[in-house]
Amino acid sequence: MDNNDYQTAFSKALLTGLFTGVAATLICLLFAVIYRSITGFYLFAIINFPAIIFGCILILSVIGIIYFMFRKFLKHGDFIFILVLVLFTLFCIWKAQGIQRSDVYLLNIQFRKFFSGVIIILCVSALMIPVLYKNKKFVNTFI
Repeated sequence: MDNNDYQTAFSKALLTGLFTGVAATLICLLFAVIYRSITGFYLFAIINFPAIIFGCILILSVIGIIYFMFRKFLKHGDFIFILVLVLFTLFCIWKAQGIQRSDVYLLNIQFRKFFSGVIIILCVSALMIPVLYKNKKFVNTFI
């Protein structure tokens, strides 16, 4: 059955963002477990497992809506979306390097690396939204 007859551009973008959010959540959780087991980093106050779960899904769903707006209101919206997303990601990683999370230097370094890893995972997942949005097999199978 072809679901494209029932999908609006908005719902397709939102559901693609939601799907990438779920995938990014699983990747971020795996990254968190591996990173924390390797480094021994256990500063849970801000980025804990519930925050990763809800944050990834919410952020990427909103990015799906933003992608829809770029496509609808801008000529070459896909290209501009990707450019803005990459620049915003670089800005976030740059700002993350200045975070002072603890008085202990090692914990600050570990937190910055962990947070930067989460940002990169979210960016790569968000970059998949335009790719998946245009993929007919993905849309017919998952959306």
